Amino acid sequence: MNDWHSWAAVVVFVGAYALIISEKIHRVAVALGGAALMLAIGATDDKSAFYSEHSGVDWNVIFLLMGMMMIVGVLKKTGMFEYLAIWSVKRARAKPFRVMAMLVVITAVASALLDNVTTVLLIAPVTLLVCERLALPATPFLVAEVMASNIGGTATLVGDPPNIIIASRAGLTFNDFLVHLAPISAVLLVVLVLMCRVMFRKSFIYDEDRAAEIMALEEREAIRDPRLLVQGLIVLALVVAGFVLHPVLHYEPSVVALLGAGLLIAVSSAETGDVLKEVEWPTLAFFAGLFIMIGGLIETGVIGEISKQLADTIGDNELGGSMTLLSASAVLSGIVDNIPYVATMAPITSDLVQNMGGGSDHVMWWALALGADLGGNATAIGASANVVVLGIAERNRQPISFWQFTKYGMVVTAVTVAIALGYVWLRYFALA
Repeated sequence: MNDWHSWAAVVVFVGAYALIISEKIHRVAVALGGAALMLAIGATDDKSAFYSEHSGVDWNVIFLLMGMMMIVGVLKKTGMFEYLAIWSVKRARAKPFRVMAMLVVITAVASALLDNVTTVLLIAPVTLLVCERLALPATPFLVAEVMASNIGGTATLVGDPPNIIIASRAGLTFNDFLVHLAPISAVLLVVLVLMCRVMFRKSFIYDEDRAAEIMALEEREAIRDPRLLVQGLIVLALVVAGFVLHPVLHYEPSVVALLGAGLLIAVSSAETGDVLKEVEWPTLAFFAGLFIMIGGLIETGVIGEISKQLADTIGDNELGGSMTLLSASAVLSGIVDNIPYVATMAPITSDLVQNMGGGSDHVMWWALALGADLGGNATAIGASANVVVLGIAERNRQPISFWQFTKYGMVVTAVTVAIALGYVWLRYFALA
């Protein structure tokens, strides 16, 4: 880090991060401004920013979001989300905590089967309608669901984008993730539900009149366009199948989502212009800017230097190394998005595993996955799902501030990471 470009890149990133935290300037303007400065000072260039898989905009994330937002936009016109909102409230007897617990569990399970970004895109509209019907603040419910999506996504190879990167680099299978990470994810989900009961207790206000109104509703009456609903659900089922069959079909999730969106628009009566209006363009712009800023840190060697220092600290001590890697990954993934972080750490972790003679049960890889996935809950920009939900909330005039999210995120991350450290020690060392 002797080059001035490295220090300039750090100054730009820290300055942008401070502005995002302060919320004095909109986060999209800050991200795009920071990206422009990274290009202006030469920390990165157009080829790296727009075409590099390692340090550029992750177009797979951008187009996955765009495709799923278009599909969700069509489904919103059918009344499906109103149907699900009424159905879920009635099943929970309109009790706020029961509703939250139900949505949290559904979100976590769906995130394991699909991916956490797709899940929150589908669940967030339902949540907003549920909260509107029950006259409840939406923020606690949305924050709880984001955290559930990141915890649930930890359980499988397809649940969280960092897991896909790790699986590719380490040669791990879907079943490997299921055997090693699903058990701890299930435990952490139970812990999260219990924590929600305490953290959000002031939000669980039961309104008998509103509850009675909803219990009297017939959810089927909420469906406005049955034909479009059937078309949308068929396409959504095909898209989900495409995600699950990724190891066989080898289509990236972004390609599957775009194919699904295109097919749905082609076969349905939905107007292309109306569907495109449902895309959260500011969220996509924020991601692009964030990726370029982090790319500037990668290109100038800043992240590489941090990773090297971490590797030197770990050495060939597998127990200390796994504990350090998990903890450090949780901290760093809360500061930078966990996708570029894992992309940078994957080759370094591979070298660490080789230095340790191959490692036992891939423990270093599980430590990286747990740290990155759970650490994504720490701040509002720690994981892709967080940013997506903040964008949806803002669009629906229920904005969630950086600190509103982070004050809960840091507590949940601290508790879940501590439990994960205990799990790694117990399973791979104490009982090995």
